[in-house]
Amino acid sequence: MSCCATAMAIDAAGLPPPISSDHLLAASHVADDGSIQSDFFVPDMHCAACIRTIESGLGNLPDVISARANLSTRRVSVIWRPTSAVDHDFLGALADLGFKASIFDLADIQDKSDDVGRRLLLCLAVAGFALANIMLLSVSMWSGADQETAKLFQLISGIIAVPAVLFAGQPFFASAVSSLQAWRLNMDVPISLAVLLALGMSIFESLAGNHETYFDAAVMLLFFLLIGRYLDHMMRDRARSAVMHLAKLVPQGATLVGNNGRTAYTPLNEINIGDTLLIAAGERIPVNGRVTAGASDLDRSLVTGESTPVSVETGVEVEAGVLNLTGPVQMTVTKPADKSFIAEVVQMMEAAEQSKSRYVRIADRAAQIYAPAVHLLAVLTFTGWMVASGGDWRLSLYTAIAVLIITCPCALGLAVPIAQVVAANRLFRSGMLVKDGAALEKLCEVDMAVFDKTGTLTLGTPHITSIDGGTDAEHAVAGSLARLSSHPAARAIATNANKSPAVLLSDISEHPGFGIEAIWNGENIRLGRRSWVSEIANKTAGDRPTDKSEVCFAVSGRDLVTYALTDTLRQDAAKTISLLREAGYGIEILSGDATTPVNAVAIDLGIKKASAELDPADKIARIRDLQSDGHKVLYVGDGLNDAPALAAAHVSIAPSTGADVGRQSADLVFTGEGLGAINPALRVARRTNTIVRQNFVLAVLYNCIAVPIAVTGNVTPLIAALAMSGSSIVVVANSLRLNLTQDDGASRRVRENGHNTTCEPNLEAIQ
Repeated sequence: MSCCATAMAIDAAGLPPPISSDHLLAASHVADDGSIQSDFFVPDMHCAACIRTIESGLGNLPDVISARANLSTRRVSVIWRPTSAVDHDFLGALADLGFKASIFDLADIQDKSDDVGRRLLLCLAVAGFALANIMLLSVSMWSGADQETAKLFQLISGIIAVPAVLFAGQPFFASAVSSLQAWRLNMDVPISLAVLLALGMSIFESLAGNHETYFDAAVMLLFFLLIGRYLDHMMRDRARSAVMHLAKLVPQGATLVGNNGRTAYTPLNEINIGDTLLIAAGERIPVNGRVTAGASDLDRSLVTGESTPVSVETGVEVEAGVLNLTGPVQMTVTKPADKSFIAEVVQMMEAAEQSKSRYVRIADRAAQIYAPAVHLLAVLTFTGWMVASGGDWRLSLYTAIAVLIITCPCALGLAVPIAQVVAANRLFRSGMLVKDGAALEKLCEVDMAVFDKTGTLTLGTPHITSIDGGTDAEHAVAGSLARLSSHPAARAIATNANKSPAVLLSDISEHPGFGIEAIWNGENIRLGRRSWVSEIANKTAGDRPTDKSEVCFAVSGRDLVTYALTDTLRQDAAKTISLLREAGYGIEILSGDATTPVNAVAIDLGIKKASAELDPADKIARIRDLQSDGHKVLYVGDGLNDAPALAAAHVSIAPSTGADVGRQSADLVFTGEGLGAINPALRVARRTNTIVRQNFVLAVLYNCIAVPIAVTGNVTPLIAALAMSGSSIVVVANSLRLNLTQDDGASRRVRENGHNTTCEPNLEAIQ
């Protein structure tokens, strides 16, 4: 049903107007390496065949580095480098491929999507109304109506069918015309040919006074095709709705504070890095930034999944889409709108359908050869029956029409994308964003789960457990110095010293990887790594190496003050690890932290294998070792140092609160404070994999049975329409079963008590 494009025919008058280079550049994003990304909206892109045509067609243009098409949002992203004098008319190139396009505007997608849905629904209603009336007339003819009455009913059926087919078949006819104009075949060509041949032959038979007509077959074929296409549109619209909801959370502008202190409302696309914005209470933050003045409580549920307000003050990083609750704050923009947290999440959700998993590649290859194969089979069928029947062209043509109808690979084309769309939407509601549709396939193969510690198994928000040394005055100075750093350990010390009076500091400087130092009462002070702080401390009292997680402080020439820290386990970490272990997964910790805190977390969670003090190369080496032993590794990590390991693993997951590069390297991203979304992702991935295989079996089984029957002349066009449409609807309905998964207590107990009879991990026991 959605196995082919429904690009509207583009005649000379309907071509999109060319856009100037300046307009194109203004609507594009220039990357740091000088490449340019231009995004276009292609409303009539509907399937893998469309994606392949667009990506290959644009990818062959001069200066184009890559072209990617997204099915849910109908976005085509072209990355290009202006290295030649070639006029980059991408809209014209898309028109040559048979697709009308425009500059992509996220705010307009929902309205355009609604227009497409209304058009499909109207065509479906017209086809359904016509089919109901024609079937009533057909029943009367089949029931033994006299010859004159039968002719009258045939005439009325034709009067109903002709305008209904011409109207309801527009999505298919227009697509076929534009495809042929672009000198390519898609599956709307044989569909349109079959419908028009059935209609034309029925008109001929009626005028010739013959009893057998197939007005009902032509209309029924369109009716069931439109049902499938509308169902596919609805499922993709649900995925689009999530993207639209996120996009609408970002205001279209903000109050910009000028150098002279004046404020003015500025559109979002005119806000640049380094600008100062004023965010009033009740407003959402439009772009990522850092608070520079004021304090407030923020609703960060969009980022963390937790509804508890979070207090922010000067120096705290804030994300786009977060709601400011209590007081006005000023912030400095650190990322443009197209690189904000919301933009990243939207891109992750769009990317879920752009993957090339094994099943997608199989479907692509099948679809690539299907259209010419169908036409060839129909021609051979017609020729064979002309020979076998002694020149009976009516019988030969009707048999060829039945073959054209029954061989439409709609079920095969829907097998993978509809299941992945439903699964991605299902996981989004569970707090997991799928960046790569192939991740769902790879998750099913995992037998080993490897976790980073800080920021993954723990929240990365340490608190002080003990203080060794120091006076009240020194603790107050340490707290004042800690307030000037955004490091999590420094925040823990600042929180501990909240009740202490602030002190005056000067010559403040932060040393990445070591700590922060300043001048207090003419003396040098440092807060940070033990070895670095010990350089200014009392040598006889200070340098006592330890493997505990700690931060040290010293005033020049005085004794070292040691703050022992411990991290907080993520919500549901123990439960998640326990369920993974019960399901048969191997579990391991790979961390760059000290041995003692890593071992403490491992003991708390019951993990037997834990490695500490690892750098990124060590983590990759360990993952490679596991892979060489035949393991399929799931890596869960959040930090900058986890990015190589996330990329090296078979499949990877990162929290939304982690480092940007970590989120970009991972295949999936979870949005909540807890790890609970990992287990539903594994369960849904397995169900999706099963359903995709079932869809393939259904599609192949249908063709293996239906095609020989049609070729041998045992199927009329009417029966062929019913069979083809029914197979596609079965595939859609089978995919929708993913939405039936419930997470209530009863279903969890059933899964936890279930028995696994295969050698795979018992994912049914995971909740």
